[in-house]
Amino acid sequence: MSASTQWESNLTRLGLTVPPVVAPVAAYIPAIKTGSLVYTSGQLPFVEGKLTAVGKVGAEVTVEDAKQAAQWCALNALAAVHDLVGLDEVVRVVKVVGFVASAPGFSGQPVVINGASEFLGEVFGAAGAHARSAVGVFELPADTPVEVELIVEVR
Repeated sequence: MSASTQWESNLTRLGLTVPPVVAPVAAYIPAIKTGSLVYTSGQLPFVEGKLTAVGKVGAEVTVEDAKQAAQWCALNALAAVHDLVGLDEVVRVVKVVGFVASAPGFSGQPVVINGASEFLGEVFGAAGAHARSAVGVFELPADTPVEVELIVEVR
């Protein structure tokens, strides 16, 4: 199997496909390419137009539900990359930045963003290993518990 189709078979194995790009809700574009890098805008955990969770992690949202939301965010970020350049062009995931709307005292942001990181490893194998930030914040758009952005290297 060629490297360019590995991501697709890995998504299929996970029971997933690349969704349509989530339409921007403000003045930005979903992804932009500069040189050999694609930067995505922050992506929310939308599935078929609906948020998979709302509220703060550690209060209304469990860690497990937030990890799943982080995976949906990462899949939506891949959709933005795919729409711009095609996932066949991805050489590696360079960085993941994850934001977690956190209840007071919640400090498990790295565990939540593992949902995105582990998913990217499942999709891209070794090329999915990346640098990362997991940041706790007070509020995120639309009361979502998680937002994820990617930087990927492309051919």
